[in-house]
Formats: sequence, structure tokens, C-alpha cells
Amino acid sequence: MATLFISDLHLDPERPRITELFVQFLRGEARGADALYILGDLFEAWVGDDDPSEVGTTVAREIRALVESGVPVFFMHGNRDFLLGTDYARQAGMTLLPDPAVVMLHGRPVLLSHGDQLCTDDLAYQQFRRQVRDPRWQAQFLSQPLPARLAFARQAREASARHQSGLKDEGTMESITDVAPATVADTLHRYGIGTLVHGHTHRPAVHAIELDGLPGERIVLGDWYEQGSVLRVCEQGHALQALPLA
Repeated sequence: MATLFISDLHLDPERPRITELFVQFLRGEARGADALYILGDLFEAWVGDDDPSEVGTTVAREIRALVESGVPVFFMHGNRDFLLGTDYARQAGMTLLPDPAVVMLHGRPVLLSHGDQLCTDDLAYQQFRRQVRDPRWQAQFLSQPLPARLAFARQAREASARHQSGLKDEGTMESITDVAPATVADTLHRYGIGTLVHGHTHRPAVHAIELDGLPGERIVLGDWYEQGSVLRVCEQGHALQALPLA
């Protein structure tokens, strides 16, 4: 049996095949897992637990079925679904995790993060992140009517696309939107842990790192745009693999 890690599914009504792939994953491989960890950006956008999205309803039903089968599911907020609240988590049967979070895997501590707070070279994004993670901002935003929140989400995605396009034009896209190595090292030092698992950057890979002369690892989960991506961790080791669309 393995512990499974996924992130950056960006589920959206406009991409039904990815939702279908996720449902197949929940009904199939995930049923035999020790646990499933979703490290953020499960949804393309989330403007509040009162959004009657068909995708959200389907996902909650399927995750709860997995939990009721005996597989615990843990969820960490991403930069697209940071407003996912306790009501939806309860509906889906998921346990909410802070970011970062420490878990024990086969007797070894591992640090989990969505990953966006590690991209400290992207100053404009970090400023935006501080604003929208402020509880006062969130309370004010959630008090607005649903259509206004949905309109804001569309505008935010458009602004993000323009920001990414501007970075490409400057030739700084690859470095600024990736995690900062110094921030990764500082974070691992702070927790005294040598292994980090995160998503967000859409650059799936297993990186060997060194901390105080000791070997470590940074495992980056892939996105679910053209295919799925899952990290399987068991007592014998780990494997980061793609899940092809049918």
C-alpha cells in the first residue's frame, strides 16, 4: 500500500476530461491507498463554499465515498482554492492541513507545502498572496454576492495571465515563477527536515538537494492539464508518475 500525493488539478467545467480522470483515480487506485494528500489547487477557482458548482458537488461526493471506504483524505489550500472552507471540507470528508505541514511517512518526517509561498522572487505575486490570505480581506470578500465574487475570480485569472505573459516577455519566467532555492533551504532548516513535497510550479521532478552536508530531496508534483500526476510513497521508496488520459 502507498500514500498518494497530488496537486494542481485545476478542475473546471471547461475541462471535463480531467474531472473524469480524477473520478476514475478516486474510484480506482486511491481505494487501495494508505491516505491521499491533495496539496492545493484542486479547483481552478473557488469563491466560497456556497458556489453551487456541479464540479464541486461531484468532487465532494467522490472524495467522501473514498473516505467512507477507509482512506483518509487531507487537503491543503493552493493559490486558486485558498477560500475553500470548513463547510466544503466537511461535505467532502477531507481534513484540512496548514501550509506547510509535517507528516510522518514510514518513520521519516516529510514537509508538505503547496509551494507558492516558496516562490519569493516573484514579488508581485507575494504581495497579492499576503493580501488575499488576510482573514479580514477574506471575510469582506465572502460577504459579497456570489456573482461579484465570480467576476473577481475571472479578473484575477486574467491578471495572472497578463503577469505571466509579462514575465515571459522579460525572459524571467522560468526563474521568478519557480521556488527560490534559498527559501527552500531556509524552510527546511526551520523545520529540521530534509524532504519537501510541493506542487504549484507545474514542473514535476525529483531534485536532490544538500542541507548542512547531508542529502535531501525536493519532490515537485505535476499539474493535471494534459494528464494526471501522482506521487506514490511506500516503505520501499517513492515514484512520481504521470496518469494518461484515456
